[in-house]
Amino acid sequence: MNLDQIIACPVCDALHHDQDVKKHSTAKCARCGTVLAAPKSGAMTRIAMLSLTALILLIAAACFPFLALEAQGFSHRASVLDTVMAFSSGPMAPLSLATGFLIVLLPAARYCALIYTLAPMAIGWRPAPQAARVYTWAERLKPWAMAEIFIIGVAVALVKVSGLARVELGPAFWAFAALLVVTILTDSAICRLTVWKTLKIRSSGQSEI
Repeated sequence: MNLDQIIACPVCDALHHDQDVKKHSTAKCARCGTVLAAPKSGAMTRIAMLSLTALILLIAAACFPFLALEAQGFSHRASVLDTVMAFSSGPMAPLSLATGFLIVLLPAARYCALIYTLAPMAIGWRPAPQAARVYTWAERLKPWAMAEIFIIGVAVALVKVSGLARVELGPAFWAFAALLVVTILTDSAICRLTVWKTLKIRSSGQSEI
């Protein structure tokens, strides 16, 4: 048995023979039905552009005003970075640090890793140095990059805050909302098996799959 021609289902660990899958076709696990491969034309270009868009939106969401609160004649505007820095000392420092990492730094690192891995191959070049290792880290960072979870939590919190003060949504809020959509589109466009196979073939100097 040639182990290079065997792939395992990421959900149930069922083993399958690796076969070429035609573009716009889907290969599913015979046991649990999990999608193993779903290659699409121009997918790498689309993912690289979506990742760049998400990175720009993330920078805007972190720097621009997120919310403006007004109560009893007092008003205050703050961005995500302002909030992180405001609680960077004292007993709230661990929470502030976690917010900065999970909401801003880790998502930004993941998008940069996807761009670094896929952009050269999208334009027909060989993979960048250490591209396989960088893509491995991009996959490992996915569960910890919680920018989209943050906007859902904020939306729930706004329901309670709106009864105590007048809330005005800033441009960063809408940037986060757009980031949520772009992240979903990016993750749905990624076919991990195809990426790994393309990395392997391009690294060996062969033609594209």
